[in-house]
Amino acid sequence: MAVELDVFVGNTTLIDEEVYRLWLDGYSVSDAVTIRIQNGVLEQTDATPDVLESDTMDHYRTFQMLERLLHSPPKLVNQLLLQIPPPMQCVLIESYYTFDEVFVREVLGKKLSKGTKKDLDDVSVKTGVTLKSCRRQFDNFKRVFKVVEEMKGSLVENIQQNFLLSDRLAGDYAAIVFFANSRFETGKKKLQYLTFEDFAFCAEQLIQNWTLGAVDSLVDDMDVDLDREFLQDLKDLKVLVADKDMMDQHKSLVCTALRGKVNIFNEMEGNFKNLSRGLINIASRLIHTKDVRDLFIDLVEKFIEPCKSDRWGSNDVSLFLTQYTNSARALDAFKHQSLWERYMGTIKCCILKMYHE
Repeated sequence: MAVELDVFVGNTTLIDEEVYRLWLDGYSVSDAVTIRIQNGVLEQTDATPDVLESDTMDHYRTFQMLERLLHSPPKLVNQLLLQIPPPMQCVLIESYYTFDEVFVREVLGKKLSKGTKKDLDDVSVKTGVTLKSCRRQFDNFKRVFKVVEEMKGSLVENIQQNFLLSDRLAGDYAAIVFFANSRFETGKKKLQYLTFEDFAFCAEQLIQNWTLGAVDSLVDDMDVDLDREFLQDLKDLKVLVADKDMMDQHKSLVCTALRGKVNIFNEMEGNFKNLSRGLINIASRLIHTKDVRDLFIDLVEKFIEPCKSDRWGSNDVSLFLTQYTNSARALDAFKHQSLWERYMGTIKCCILKMYHE
C-alpha cells in the first residue's frame, strides 16, 4: 500500500508573514490558498496548487502550535522547542495582538464578559471581520485586562512587561482596559463619528490626570481607577456658575480677551453661560458612576454640538477653552485653582480631539 507523506525537516522555524496574516484574519486553509493564488504566489515560485496547499497547511499547524505560547508572550521568547529568531518573535507577538479598529470600536467600553462574546456573530457581520478573528481579538482584550487590572504601577508598562508589545500597541491596550474598567459609553449614535484613536487619546489624558496614579504612585490600580476624592471635590467648581457675580466676571474676562480674535465672537458671548454651565455641571456629577460612563456623550451634547451649531472652528474652540481656563485664575473669590486646572486641562484636550469639523 503506497502512503504519501508531507515531510518538513529543518532547524530554524520558517514563518511566512503573509500566511500568518491570513491565519490571524480567520481564513480557512482552502480560503488562504485561494487568496495566495490570487496574489500570484504560483507564478512567483513555480509551485503547483497541491504544493501550495501543503505549504499552507504546514504553516497553519505551526501557528496553532504557537498560539498557546502567544497567550503569554514571555513563554514564546523563552521556549526552546522552536528556533525562532528574536525579530520574528516580535513580529509574531505584535501581529497576534494587533486588532481591527472597526472591531474594537464596536466593543470599546463594553464589559469583557461571556455575554458580550455571544454578540460577536453580529459584530462580525456588521464589521466584515471574520468571526474567528473577532473571537481572537476579544479574547486578547479580555486576557490583557485580567492580567493587569489588579497590578500596581503604570498600566502601559505592565502591559509591555507581560505581553511584550510595542509602545503604541501597549498604549492602545491601556485605553481598552481603562474603558472596559470604567464602562464609558461609546456606542450612542451621537458618538459614532468618533474613532478608536479619538477615544484612545482621551483615555491617555484621563489616565495621566484623573486616576489615582496621577497623584500617588504607590496606590493599587493606579492607572485603572479614577481618583474618587478628585471626582468628589469637583462639585466645588459649581461656584463658577452658582455665584452670579463670579459668572459675570468670568464671562467679562473671557470676552475681553477674545474680542477681535474669533470670528464667532457674538455667538460665543451669547452662549457663554450655557457652555459654562454645561462644563461645570459635567464636573459636578462625575462622582456618580452613571455620569462617569456618560462623560463623552455629555461633552458632545453640552459643548460640542452647541459650538458646531454656531459654526465654531477648531481654532475658535481652542482659543475659547484656553481663555476660559486661564481667566479663572484672575477671579479673586475662586479658591479651587489646582482642582480647576486638573479638570479643565484634561477636558480641553478631550474636546479638541473630539471636535471634528
